[in-house]
Amino acid sequence: MGNLKLIVMNNFKEVGEKVVKFLDEDCLIEFEQTRFSNGEGKVSITSTVRGEDVFILSDVGNYGITYKMQGIDHPMSPDEHFQDIKRVISAISGYAENITVVMPLLYQSRQHRKKGKESLDCALALQELERLGVNHIVTIDCHDPNVCNAIPTLPFENFYPANTILEEYIISENTDNLLVISPDIGAMERAKYYAEILGVDVGIFYKRRDLSKVVDGKNPIVDHMYLGSSVKDKNILVIDDMIASGGSMLDVGQKLKEMGAKEVTFVASFALFTEGVEAFDKAYSNHIFDNLYTTNLTYIPKKYLEKEWFHVVDCSEKLADIIKTLHKHESIKKIKNDKEKILKLLEEKKKKEKENF
Repeated sequence: MGNLKLIVMNNFKEVGEKVVKFLDEDCLIEFEQTRFSNGEGKVSITSTVRGEDVFILSDVGNYGITYKMQGIDHPMSPDEHFQDIKRVISAISGYAENITVVMPLLYQSRQHRKKGKESLDCALALQELERLGVNHIVTIDCHDPNVCNAIPTLPFENFYPANTILEEYIISENTDNLLVISPDIGAMERAKYYAEILGVDVGIFYKRRDLSKVVDGKNPIVDHMYLGSSVKDKNILVIDDMIASGGSMLDVGQKLKEMGAKEVTFVASFALFTEGVEAFDKAYSNHIFDNLYTTNLTYIPKKYLEKEWFHVVDCSEKLADIIKTLHKHESIKKIKNDKEKILKLLEEKKKKEKENF
């Protein structure tokens, strides 16, 4: 196997630079991403990749990158970011010995299953990468890992940032009298994982929808119905993979506070805030929730980082560990199941809290 090399797309530059520092290697490949005035793009590799083990790092959710198209500032969409990944692959195909695409936020991950006459974008995208000669795909907290069935012979690694998030949460927050909540059926497995590590109970909300209506492509939610033990006087962790507009999460927070919850903390691997954070600011001031923890694995505007309730967990070291492990062909089991550090940290925290009490 060749040397470890990284191609860090412009949309992932800040995190990519941290990953390189943790790898402690001269591994960056120089390249240029060009945009023509009509919106078309081009990628040129300016350093050798012959015989190398190449990892392409990209954040397809980064809407903070713009370019001029017909003289108008145009924010890049996930479609355009994905197209640039394919441009890089086409530029290095036949030269690199091995190509791994690292997309923490998996492209089109919410369009993972087909209902009637609609597109199955995530599966099609994965198959396209396979046809282009990609040898490995790495993602973080995929909306539905079963989408890997679209590429049964191509290695597809789905990692979770739960341990990294919990490490910061345990250090910073009150871990006494905890209860983990899943905001819907789809997030239950994530919630169970957090609950098992913390050694606490888990509850779930069921989204009751009006099936007679369709708004923005979805049946609108009529009510959130809770199933589980009492939340009264509990410190709650609400776990999900991503926050889009966040309306559903805020509804759950309000329900929990009405039911007597003490503190409500939202945890999401990706905070997209597709409609801004004004609703969260208002909800925070109205004591509907107390904290929100997320990762730096997709774009977050700098102005959001100043919010009192907003906590971003740096996952660049974990990403570097994943890349290093895969490059060395070592087992990924430890990265996926390394709970010892969290359990030890939790034990020390509880011991300290008991001594202070």
